[in-house]
Amino acid sequence: MSVEQIMIELVYALPNQQTLMSLHVDDGTSVEQAIVESGICQQYKEIDLAVNKVGIWNKAVKLGQKLQDGDRIEIYRPLIADPKEVRKRRAAKAKEEGRADKVTGGRVNPQRNIKE
Repeated sequence: MSVEQIMIELVYALPNQQTLMSLHVDDGTSVEQAIVESGICQQYKEIDLAVNKVGIWNKAVKLGQKLQDGDRIEIYRPLIADPKEVRKRRAAKAKEEGRADKVTGGRVNPQRNIKE
């Protein structure tokens, strides 16, 4: 009895380099199995499936998720900075510099930049 094969892609990107692999895997293969079978963890030692999050077509999934034909597995790197904290710091700086209203976050004087 033969097992049907499906075609998937596997993507991992660094700031200066991107790896995109096309793979044939058995129907019913999980995300984790496909990643291990691809050998990408040997190519990039920093990939740790206990730490790195993964997704299919930009949607986070669990490692046990079964793959479908045409899926693209994405291995995500950890964030360097928390986006919420970056926004808070930027807003605080704007308030300090008088560029934002402390209550609404809008411009203190919207007429300021209009030439008379």
